[in-house]
Amino acid sequence: MSTATMNKPAHATGSGVNFVRSLHSEWIKFTTLRSTWILLATTIVVMIGIGMLGAWGMGSGMESIRESGQDPAAMGMDESMLYMMATGGIDFGQLIIGALGVLLIASEYSTGMIRSTMTAVPGRLSPLAAKAVVVAAVAAVVGIVSSFATYFLSQPILAGYGLDYGLDVENFVQSLLLSGVYLALVALMGLALGSLLRNSAGGIVTLVALLLVLPIVASILQFDWIQDGVVPYLPSNAGRQLLALEIADGDLTQLQGGLVMAAWTAVLLAAAAVTTKSRDV
Repeated sequence: MSTATMNKPAHATGSGVNFVRSLHSEWIKFTTLRSTWILLATTIVVMIGIGMLGAWGMGSGMESIRESGQDPAAMGMDESMLYMMATGGIDFGQLIIGALGVLLIASEYSTGMIRSTMTAVPGRLSPLAAKAVVVAAVAAVVGIVSSFATYFLSQPILAGYGLDYGLDVENFVQSLLLSGVYLALVALMGLALGSLLRNSAGGIVTLVALLLVLPIVASILQFDWIQDGVVPYLPSNAGRQLLALEIADGDLTQLQGGLVMAAWTAVLLAAAAVTTKSRDV
């Protein structure tokens, strides 16, 4: 073999690192963790369980009121409230799916695995984007499946009280589908917070404060500028409008609520992208 041949540089035969391969890698990491399946299963069970429990509570409550000779509607238990039970468990489900988003990236920082990830994929934003696609897609499927399952499993319960209903209720199917969008946005918020704080506990606590504690605190403060200019625009309050079957006067529409929650998510993801590029791992 000649010296010229020996010194000829070797060329890699593979196509190198690209987003599709990064996405595949993140999918493998996501699906091979036992905690992933535990959290996903817990989310589904919690959403379905709370929805069915709510349907049973509404049905038995309305039956008791009727047996007493009173009108349930006059007691604040309108039948339209039954329709909301299909997505009634989302307030609890969002906390679990959001925690999954936090753990998906914060756990890599805590274990040091993020160094291997960034070494394998030098473009730092590619792993973050791949994680975002994976967790958003899974969260959307979980939300839709849980909502439809809650509806179908609740119908035999409601039928016992003569309160079952069909999918032809106005905006009902749309609400069930948008529950997937809601959970996807929450999962992305969790991912962004996990990337920003790089700590699982800190990310989860911050997410719970943002989605649950802050709206409660804000609702207690009876100032007009807070009630009118802050409360409707908090992420969980705005996102909840995505699931509304009827929009009251002065409330955000489904589109407006979705855009507000998407804006919160976009800001957090943008901040996560900036810090991912600028900070050491």
